[in-house]
Amino acid sequence: MTGNAFGSRSTLKTSHGDYTIFRLDALEKAGLGPIDKLPYSIRVLLEACLRNVDDFIVNEEHVKEVAQWKAAKPKEVEIPFMPGRVVLQDFTGVPAVVDLAALRAAMVRMGGDPKKINPLVQCDLVIDHSVQVDEFATATALQRNIDIEFERNMERYQFLKWGQKAFQNFRVVPPATGIVHQVNLEYLATVVLEKNGVAYPDSLVGTDSHTTMINGLGVVGWGVGGIEAEAVMLGQPIYMLMPEVVGFRLTGQLPEGATATDMVLTVTQMLRKHGVVGKFVEFFGPGLDAMSLADRATIANMAPEYGATIGFFPVDHETLRYLERTGRPRAVLDLVESYYKEQGLFRTPGSPDPIFTSTLELDLSVVQPSMAGPKRPQDRILLKDMKTNWRKDLAGAFGKAEASKPVEIKAAQSISDSLIAGDDPPVPGANGGPVSITDGAVVIAAITSCTNTSNPSVMIGAGLVAKKAVAKGLTRKPWVKSSLAPGSRVVTDYLNRAGLTPHLDALGFQTVGYGCTTCIGNSGPLPEPVAQAIVDGNLVATSVLSGNRNFEGRVQQHVKANYLASPPLVVAYALAGTTDIDLDTEPLGNDTKGEPVFLKDIWPTQKEISDAIAKSMSPDMFVREYSHAADGPPEWQAIAGTTGDLYEWDKDSTYIQEPPFFVDMPAVPKPIGSIKNARVLVSVADSVTTDHISPAGNIKKDSPAGLYLQKHGVKPDDFNSYGARRGNDRVMTRGTFANIRLKNLLVPGVEGNATKFLPTGEQMSIFDASVKYQAASIPLMVLAGKEYGTGSSRDWAAKGTYLLGVRCVIAESFERIHRSNLVGMGVLPLQFREGENRETLGLDGTETFEVALNDSLKPRQAVEVTATKTDGDVVHFVTTCRIDTPVEVEYYRNGGIMHNVLRSLLKSSSEAAADPAI
Repeated sequence: MTGNAFGSRSTLKTSHGDYTIFRLDALEKAGLGPIDKLPYSIRVLLEACLRNVDDFIVNEEHVKEVAQWKAAKPKEVEIPFMPGRVVLQDFTGVPAVVDLAALRAAMVRMGGDPKKINPLVQCDLVIDHSVQVDEFATATALQRNIDIEFERNMERYQFLKWGQKAFQNFRVVPPATGIVHQVNLEYLATVVLEKNGVAYPDSLVGTDSHTTMINGLGVVGWGVGGIEAEAVMLGQPIYMLMPEVVGFRLTGQLPEGATATDMVLTVTQMLRKHGVVGKFVEFFGPGLDAMSLADRATIANMAPEYGATIGFFPVDHETLRYLERTGRPRAVLDLVESYYKEQGLFRTPGSPDPIFTSTLELDLSVVQPSMAGPKRPQDRILLKDMKTNWRKDLAGAFGKAEASKPVEIKAAQSISDSLIAGDDPPVPGANGGPVSITDGAVVIAAITSCTNTSNPSVMIGAGLVAKKAVAKGLTRKPWVKSSLAPGSRVVTDYLNRAGLTPHLDALGFQTVGYGCTTCIGNSGPLPEPVAQAIVDGNLVATSVLSGNRNFEGRVQQHVKANYLASPPLVVAYALAGTTDIDLDTEPLGNDTKGEPVFLKDIWPTQKEISDAIAKSMSPDMFVREYSHAADGPPEWQAIAGTTGDLYEWDKDSTYIQEPPFFVDMPAVPKPIGSIKNARVLVSVADSVTTDHISPAGNIKKDSPAGLYLQKHGVKPDDFNSYGARRGNDRVMTRGTFANIRLKNLLVPGVEGNATKFLPTGEQMSIFDASVKYQAASIPLMVLAGKEYGTGSSRDWAAKGTYLLGVRCVIAESFERIHRSNLVGMGVLPLQFREGENRETLGLDGTETFEVALNDSLKPRQAVEVTATKTDGDVVHFVTTCRIDTPVEVEYYRNGGIMHNVLRSLLKSSSEAAADPAI
């Protein structure tokens, strides 16, 4: 940031001092305009290129390419993007820190300086993914879940405390503080960054798909795999194809009875239908003028669900008001306003609309109460049609022509056995009568996830529904596991100040933790009597959650149908206890006089919600809560942790181990060569997600990972989850491709962790087969259909693939992040040519493959593959190499991003040692 490309370097004078900026209007003077016709998101990318011109990573040609972005058809060119910071959550953050620690160890082994390994940009890790809903509906739920969280995760937390002290530019937000995206929105983001006196737009990448929530604040950022994030931390750019930008015009305002959740489900459905995968979406139009920033953040959060890279809202007066409402210092507000107006990045009602690749429009006044499910967030259902759709899905999606007969929930021996009714008597019900459930029973009702818990309108709305329900004598059904997981402690503050907490508590919505819970599968176990009833009756049980993802098998292993809904509707369905109900025409229950109570009777008006927000929220609560965010709860403060530049690996740890990526790594990589005599380890059809590939959820006792842990003295009750053990490659490799719903076509009719060891035809676990293949020095492959690797940005989907011995994946198409992560781990992604796939080529996965490569590999070049069948017949076909950029070729040549970075740092360290002038 010391150059002056296109004469753009200038000084911005503010009331709090002077800053260096790189003026975008200098590009218009250089004949590269008009800049004010570009989408605001493209202008942010343009500024980053302009500011970082060094004629090495970024050159003036890159600036010209972005400045001359063509809306109708952007040029297929790669641009380097240097984000200003990195945000991590702990599931993906722990392995990132493990890799940094391993890089330091490798640097020492190779004769370099370990202190060279540090994040070069600000890196924040928020511990939010480790809390689970073990206890609920009791006054002790929060503290008990914190206690269990620390018991399960002490080794990980000790390691993160070491990292907090060992690395520069690395901060940790401790457990029980909030969800990463809400903490980012309310606290970490400053909208303008400053470094060495240079001011520039805040931008970031994060190791979670829903990093896009920050787009609601006018900050460009999106989710990447942990591998990409580690590269950015170490000063590497993100290389991206010039994106198309879809403009989404908003008009009007939400009608009475509709919520921000209804709005975002509508937007998600529209954008999925429009087709925005891999594109930027930018919102514009008069609807923004009356839209709260929390509502914008709700829409931005769901970008992964509608498939976009980002869902961007430009900085405007509402941005400034939000910064003020959340207690940001006056100097921050002044700098944001001065900088964005000076750079032409500040939207006003009179600003001209940018030119977009395509546009679509929504009049917010037509939004209706909605839900989404039972398996995908884009499958929106109008609330009034929910009962009809439920019965249709029961017959169609779940194969039941009619509901099962009711199954009685057998009484638990004690409250501690089941927790089924919290402080009330256990099943059978408070009235002592028998309780039965059938298909459609809502067994989980969770106010959860970053999408909605950051939005005061829906959180206050949920509290008001609870208040009115309690006043009429309604209670939740006793089989419902209810929970409230606020996105930050500020939510608790304003619910308390509004007097709504006691009413939520009365319905079983006690706070269970501050972090990601049900939405990511940390819903905890169902009470045993409920789980047993589901199993006995083979019931299609349901969950209703205020989350962003409801993929099959994600929420809870006993729950097949999952519905996304607003927090107020979550409360309503806890009262109803079933999805087989029309909430427009059927009552939730009876009041104390025996009169039916309908949803409309307890639904708050928009004025009631806005009045409650005005009375209960103030900047001081944000300042107070975040002033001690780094301290954490007493349990965190009590962790001693180790110190020193190098981490002292414990060979007996089952949580943290040094990964083998850099062990015995040569200083110079071998030339790129062909992959010969490869066999297929896994063959899968379309839409295999990273949830299928990456280890996730609970660890089964008889799985390879479970057997490994038991061998190392860990009892099944102490297994914890795969997510919690991401710092141990021994566990994670054994859990790769171990999803219970995986369908490996090599073993037709079998679901789960199984494959065929092709040399003998023996069926075994995927891990065990990989061990046998690697012992015989046989490289492995994956064959896949369309959209391989969709879903969350799970780095272990690529790391585990590599450690299983897979050297090549051939698919019909790849999801953006997973393709990049495969390259980042040195795994070759190849794409079948248009019109070709396994079926057309007659491949069944039993063949022996050869992939023709040499050291002159080019991005997206044609790569010939030869498949030899067991009878000797040979199939030749040509694929497209999905190594998309020159720098990715270097990553692949070096065996991965981290290998490339380590060799570069080692080289610079050696040069510095040889030449004191460096």
